[in-house]
Amino acid sequence: MSELEDPIITLLRLITTRIRVVKDNGSHASILATKEAYDRELLKEYDAQITMGLDSSQDQKLELAGRLRRRSMVFRCNIYTVDKTAPGADAGKVMRDKVTAQINAIIRENRNLPYQTVYNFYGLGYPSGDPHKAFAAGAATELSPSSTSWAELTNLEYQKIWSSDDVRHSKSVSVNGQYGLMLFRLKLGPRENCVKKIVLSFEGYGTSPGGNGVTIKIWNHVASAWQEAQSGTGGGDETLTITISANWPNFIDSSGYVWLLAKTANPSNGSTPAVLYCDFVQCTIQVYGLTHCDVVSYRNIDVTDVKPYLSRAEFLLKGWLFESISGVF
Repeated sequence: MSELEDPIITLLRLITTRIRVVKDNGSHASILATKEAYDRELLKEYDAQITMGLDSSQDQKLELAGRLRRRSMVFRCNIYTVDKTAPGADAGKVMRDKVTAQINAIIRENRNLPYQTVYNFYGLGYPSGDPHKAFAAGAATELSPSSTSWAELTNLEYQKIWSSDDVRHSKSVSVNGQYGLMLFRLKLGPRENCVKKIVLSFEGYGTSPGGNGVTIKIWNHVASAWQEAQSGTGGGDETLTITISANWPNFIDSSGYVWLLAKTANPSNGSTPAVLYCDFVQCTIQVYGLTHCDVVSYRNIDVTDVKPYLSRAEFLLKGWLFESISGVF
């Protein structure tokens, strides 16, 4: 049964997956977004902490019977930073202002889509504990996600699938009867029952002696099978998409992973290779719950009676969701 997601979780995931803060030395800032529980000790490891909490909530009946309702909410979003002595660290106020600009942009630009999260491989690489992983192999059959034949991409190979920029990773296979294969593992954040749509996109193409083309499929862990095939026949970049709007728990495994397979349309003949090219992969999810959120106001409220000084900014955000006492819509 479908259920509404906690709006605070929805907003934290939106911020976590979208925020990009670059320090003055060119490196990426380490930022932690949590529910409303500030911990000064965390700033020893992170450049900034973002907290989100509910300030108030009002229920509005949309019909006389009170079955259909709109829940209007005001959220507090706080940003905390401190001055650090570590090499390459930005001053506390500088970091606070950079994060403030990012929060302002993320909320305003996604005001009508706060329930949508986009996952890709930008900034990820091997080896690491990143939840998203990419693998490649050559095989005569469609390997399962648990097959030991998969080899994870290297750091340089990951960089080639970070964005849609015509810089592609390729998997070439010259064994007779084998296809070029790639496997993508994406970690979804929400509970299964909160998900209402999953959209997987693969940008790339395949070449082989039997003809150009690529096929993508999603793993159904209940049926233990690759399903929902989508195919292309081009010899240059094309985007293939799989959309799951029902039975999504079958495609999200017990660890919260969604698995996408891409393979060349035809195998190698032993003399001419089958080559799979990947430019970009993306997973977009939508959840039940918050349908709108925008910035009401923000202010700087630094704390100067402690050392090191605490640089702080506070946002007030306003959002709403619709619900029915007889179900979710």
